[in-house]
Order: sequence, then structure tokens, then C-alpha cells
Amino acid sequence: MYLRTTQRRRRDGSPVRYLQLAHNEWDAKAGFSKVRVLYNFGREDELDRAAIERLIGSLARALEPGRALRATAAPELSFLDSRPMGGAYLFDGLWKRLGIDAVLVRLLAGWRLDPRAERVLFALVANRALEPLSKLAATTWVAERVAIPGLEEVDDDSCYRAMDFLLQVEPELAEAVYWATADLLNLEVDLLLLDTTSGYFEIDEPDAGADGEHGFRCLGKSKDHRDELPQVVIGLAVTRSGIPIRVWCWPGNTNDQTVIAQVKDDLRAWKLTRVVWVADRGFCSAENRRYLQRAGGHYILGEKLRSGSKEARAALARQGRYHEVADNLRVKEVVIDEGTMRDRFVVCHNPLEAERDKLVREQILAQLEEQIAGSDSLPAQTRHELACRLEARPGYRRFLRQTRSGLLRIDRAAVHAEQRLDGKFLLRTSDPTLSAEDVALGYKQLLEVERAWRDLKTSLELRPVYHRKEERIRAHVLLCWLALLLVRIAESATGETWRNLRNELERLHLGTFAGPAGTSHQRTELTAGQKDILRALELPEPPRFLHLQPAAQPA
Repeated sequence: MYLRTTQRRRRDGSPVRYLQLAHNEWDAKAGFSKVRVLYNFGREDELDRAAIERLIGSLARALEPGRALRATAAPELSFLDSRPMGGAYLFDGLWKRLGIDAVLVRLLAGWRLDPRAERVLFALVANRALEPLSKLAATTWVAERVAIPGLEEVDDDSCYRAMDFLLQVEPELAEAVYWATADLLNLEVDLLLLDTTSGYFEIDEPDAGADGEHGFRCLGKSKDHRDELPQVVIGLAVTRSGIPIRVWCWPGNTNDQTVIAQVKDDLRAWKLTRVVWVADRGFCSAENRRYLQRAGGHYILGEKLRSGSKEARAALARQGRYHEVADNLRVKEVVIDEGTMRDRFVVCHNPLEAERDKLVREQILAQLEEQIAGSDSLPAQTRHELACRLEARPGYRRFLRQTRSGLLRIDRAAVHAEQRLDGKFLLRTSDPTLSAEDVALGYKQLLEVERAWRDLKTSLELRPVYHRKEERIRAHVLLCWLALLLVRIAESATGETWRNLRNELERLHLGTFAGPAGTSHQRTELTAGQKDILRALELPEPPRFLHLQPAAQPA
């Protein structure tokens, strides 16, 4: 397919040229190719050049961004390179709107570091969101596969030194980023969601600490179900709208009950307004509850239904009518004791979850019945071994009992007790002003933290972690937190998922061309989707030509 030019002469002898879109087709009968005209553009001197430009732009969108740049380049220019720039451009705009660049540059004043350290940290953060790699591989990514504003290349030593600097300035940077984010999004930090997760390392042995103590990467209760591997524990504080405002990292054997004091103390300096802390059952100890109530704070905590505590039994036994909150949620408020430090309990019931619990229990009981059928005739030792195997499975252990003579039976009392708990969960709060509905819905916001963990471990690839030193692991977690923060801001403003945003933005490429006058960097045309994203985030469109370098003049 090509542009064909034909010429005719008027009566006065002057030439007239016509343009056609043509295609050569082979004629087997004639034995030669024939020209087939696909479209007539008309006379060259009357050509609608704007329409031609629109056609070329439409055709270019069907090509890969790099090929589109090459196809639309001027004949005198040589095409050298093409790299995606859209995702990095968006991140750089948000990075500067939050003032992270200015804070890092100010904090760099007392450090003997490369002045590009701020750009290096930005590149590492952008890498987590666009193409997560190790720090060593990220240096090649910067140099060859992406257009990072203000940074053409970087070495791994600069990355490590920048990470060490980031860890040292974390408290001041985190506070500055929070207040900038609060101003940008008009955040209402009246509800802070706290949760922890674990990240494991596929190494042979845990770290050895001083004096025989555990190191940073050590064995603990894994939330990834990898108890056999060393791990670290990571905590995250998230607002009700899903914006992560602070991250922490602890040794792998840290218990959830012991981190509340540090989290609350770290945020105390920010002088936040009235805050209600929301956390799951792992944080619900008497000591933590008292600590969260210091300085007028309050909490909404999950309570273990099967803990056997006096409060839990009393709350579940109290009669009362449920109030409908939603199609799948009913709530009932219970006040256990009186006084200034009294706690209110909210019993929540999900009818759909109750049906699921019932079906799962019936399946477990049917399997257990099949396993113990005929066991009465077995020798005592064989029956004991069977009981041990069954009790090793948590689902069976709950409903299995042994009689005094060693016979295996279904524990009907345990079955009846479980039936009373179908679809229920119990909440505890110290705030007297929240309604039962607000307490239940506030606790349900913990799904925002779960969504943050899911994105950190999948899209941003929190692990595998290619570091062994504690300082570098902590800095890596900080980079992932900053990337998640920028991702959440972009999602909040556009209403789109980061995967869709990234796919659309990475179609925006920056091409490098060389010609007689020098070297130029030119971007591809913005699509309608890219314009909508930049408009939603209030970011200007990138200039068509980003850099012009004149050719060297001969001496």
C-alpha cells in the first residue's frame, strides 16, 4: 500500500497532480501485478491536509508507540530509540505535588551524597509501580527501558546510598508526606486502620543476632503460611479512604500485641485530631486497649469469639434485637459493664456468611463421620493413632472427642456451640459517640488494609526482597510504601485501577531522533484516555519536544 501520484494537463498545458491511496495486486491470469486504487484524495493543490494528518494519527495509534514515532518522523531524521514515559511522568507529577522532591532536597543539605539522590529515590519508587525489579536490575531499567525525568542512568552504589539516606530521614519525610497528602485529598483522619503482615525470605537459616538472640529475619507466625522460612513483620496505617500514611518493619518473631505502643507513639508527634484506631483480633489485649485510650484516643477492635473470655460470653449470651445495616449485615449493641472505662460490644451477623459456615461444617462432619466409622472394632493402639491423625487437622479437632473408654465420637456439644456462632463476629469499642452501625462499618473498612497488602504483594512485588541487611530491608519497605501511596492517589482521583492506568500510560513513549541539526526527544501523540487521566490528576500535558541538543559545530 502506497501513495500514488498521477498527472494530467489542462488545455493550457499546465500540469495537475492527483493523489491516490493504491495497492498492487497480482493478476494470475495476466501474469503481472495491477494497481488497485483504494481511495482518491483529489487534486494535490486542493488537498485537505488536516484530514490527512488526522488519518495518519489514527493509523499511528494502531502501531506500537516506537513504530508510530518511526513512521511519522521526518525523512531527514534518524530514529534512535523509544521508551515508555507516561507512567514515570504521572508519578513525577504526583511526587512534586506532594513536595517529596523539595523535602528530600532540603534534607540532603547535611549529607555528602550525590545531588541526584532525590532522582534516584524517585526512580526506585517508580520502578516498584511500573516494572518491579531488584535494585541492580533497576539500574539497567533506568538506562535502557524507561524515560525518568532528570535521570538518564544510575549505578547500584548510588541506589544503595540513597536507600540508606531514605531510612535515616524516614520520620521527617513521613510526616511531611502525610500533611501534603492530607491537603491534596482533604483527608479526614478520624479513623486509622492498622494491620500487619509478614514477608518471608527463601534462605536456609535465620539471621543470628548478638549474644545468641534472634536476628531481623527470623522464624515467626507467618501470615503467608510459610512458618518454616525466616520472615519480617510489616505494619501499615491506612485511612478510611485507603491512603497509606505510615509503614513499619519489625523482626519476624514480633507479636501483634507488642507493636501498638510504637505505632501510637510514632504518630503522636503529628498532633492529629481525634482518632479512632481500628484493628483486628490480634491486637485486642487489655494493655493495648488502655494504651490506645491515652490522650483521649479510642478504638474499634475485633474480639475473638472462641477466646472463652467473660466479656465475649456475656456479649453473645445477651438477648436483643438485631438492626439491619445492609443486606448482608445486622448489628446488635451490648454494654457489659458501667463506668468511665466501660466497653461497648457490637455483635454483627452476616446471614450469607452463616449459610456458608453451616455448609462448611456439614461437610467437615460428614468427612469426620466417614473417618471414624468402624473405629470401635479397632485395637486401642490403632484407634489412638487414628485420633492423633485426625486431631492434627484443625477442622476435625474442633468436633472430635474421645470417650473414657477411648472410643471416637462426634462432639455434639461443640457442634451446637458452633451453630450459635454461624455468621457472627464480635467488636469492642471505647467510643461512646459511635452508633453500632458506625462501629460495624468502621471495622469493615479494614478491607482497605487487606487491599493494600494485596497490591503490595502482587502489583508492587514487596517480595522477593533481594537484601540481607536490616537497614536495606527497611528501606525497601519504605520504597514500596511510597509507591503504594502514589498509586492510591492516582486511583482515588481517576476512579480506575492502577493496572488500567499503567497500561494506558505506558503507551505514551518518548522517541530519540538524530538529524543534521542535532538530537531531539519527541513524545507520541496523547490518546483520549491519557488526556483524561492527566486532567483528572490536574497534571499538565508533557511538551511535544522534551529535549533538543544541537549538533557539535566543527572547530
